[in-house]
Amino acid sequence: MGSESFTNGTSPSSAPRANTPRTTAAHRTDEQLSDIRQRQLSHVMYWRFFVNLALMLIDAAMFIIAGATVINLYHRQPMPLYADRFGGFEFDLSAYLTLAALIFVLCLHAVGVYHRHVMGDGYQLNSLLFIGTVQTWGVLCAVCFVFDLSLYFSTLCLIMAAAGVLTLLERIVMRRIIIRTREKGGYAYGTVVVGSPEGIARTLRFLARRDQLNYRPVAVCPVRLDERTGLVEPDHDLATLNDVVDAAWGHTLPVIQYDDHTLAERFVDANAQTVMISDVLRRFSDNFNIFSARMETLGLEIAFIASAADTTNHEIQVRSIQGTTIITQRLAQYTPARTIVKRLFDIVVSSIAIVLSLIITLPVAIAIKLTDGGPVFYKQTRIGLRGKPFEMLKFRSMVVNADALKAKLAAETGQKDRFIFKMKDDPRITKVGHFIRRFSIDELPQFINVWLGDMSVVGPRPPLPEEYARYNRLYATRMLVKPGITGPWQVSGRSDLSAEESEALDVAYVQSWSILGDIVLLFRTVGAVLSHKGAY
Repeated sequence: MGSESFTNGTSPSSAPRANTPRTTAAHRTDEQLSDIRQRQLSHVMYWRFFVNLALMLIDAAMFIIAGATVINLYHRQPMPLYADRFGGFEFDLSAYLTLAALIFVLCLHAVGVYHRHVMGDGYQLNSLLFIGTVQTWGVLCAVCFVFDLSLYFSTLCLIMAAAGVLTLLERIVMRRIIIRTREKGGYAYGTVVVGSPEGIARTLRFLARRDQLNYRPVAVCPVRLDERTGLVEPDHDLATLNDVVDAAWGHTLPVIQYDDHTLAERFVDANAQTVMISDVLRRFSDNFNIFSARMETLGLEIAFIASAADTTNHEIQVRSIQGTTIITQRLAQYTPARTIVKRLFDIVVSSIAIVLSLIITLPVAIAIKLTDGGPVFYKQTRIGLRGKPFEMLKFRSMVVNADALKAKLAAETGQKDRFIFKMKDDPRITKVGHFIRRFSIDELPQFINVWLGDMSVVGPRPPLPEEYARYNRLYATRMLVKPGITGPWQVSGRSDLSAEESEALDVAYVQSWSILGDIVLLFRTVGAVLSHKGAY
């Protein structure tokens, strides 16, 4: 890739060089362009193949190590293994573990563990590892039944538990290696960011914070919309562009000037595999359709950073009726059956939590009462599902007149306009309150709200009426699900998150919740509570 492929827009001489790639691209034959593109794709497929092959072999090794360890330590399991069906034969342990490891890898592949966007991500990867491990357990149970194998059920369960834990630990190490390699430019897709200067900067800031993503910006393409014609055109304000890019990314990036003819070819010259659209080009518009067709016909991938309320988890169906395309979509988790399952999940979990937590809640209730003689519970009006108010219960962790002091403290700390009021060293919190807040014990009475149906175990936190009154249209969509005791905000940094990050997590939950996802969030909540991250 030569420097003639794109301009940096930093000197007066950049304008003549901007015309060079257009001439080169215009005179390049289809065969030459196809050859360049094939070499680029071959390079990507090469590293993807070997990275995935290495991960598969290591995952299989973890399973074999886990299986051999369990069988050697679990002395109840008779050896060797014997299959009673199909005439009866001895099942060699090495052969069984190799077969089971292959099934394990295939199940992990089927659930998407080896997808390029997953291998560097912690939360999504761990969820898929759990699903793949459960699927493997089911398949191996079927294998034992078919062959009538003399492998105890308890032995198989121990093997799967050990394999899951060992693979999880192995992937923590591998994820760090992958992220470190991506920081050096490897295992990543060359990406051109297209949009307004402000949109490009916003996208670059997002990519800089998400080291698990495999997008490596190689250039930017500034564009704007001509309000008169409705067409996309280049944005020539390179000084502003370079300033915002340098502030967002740490240094300037090469600039590719937009045009309607050779843009895709020049993206290929920049060694890009992905074109990431930040703004200006709106989906389902003619501008976008034409642009994406030009990109995708050269094998370039189109990527968006969409709104948190975008169609993330919708089931999409496309039908063509008499030359007209009809697109239908729905969120599958809002079917009556899944709504009932979530309610049953809430009842079961809250009932168990109320009973098991008595050993903690009774001493805490006594301690609160002895502190100042005030009420044990703090009842506060909160907003629930679809804007309906309810009384939320908490162990009282503050002085009796805490609400009266809130407005004063909010003004002093500059949090008048923030939806979630939090401050370190809050003077309203009692000594007992500091302890129960540190370990989130003050939230335990809310399981009663869950059992009554006002709340869910997992969901966005219920806001105060005055907070809800200030919600914009986008953020108000978080109220389309029942508020929860824990949720994405609590396990992703809690009070250390910015207001914008907290809001995006809550809105995204409405689009993407599932029972399995709720279970994962519960486990992550335990880790967040034990680490005390952002709890104040």
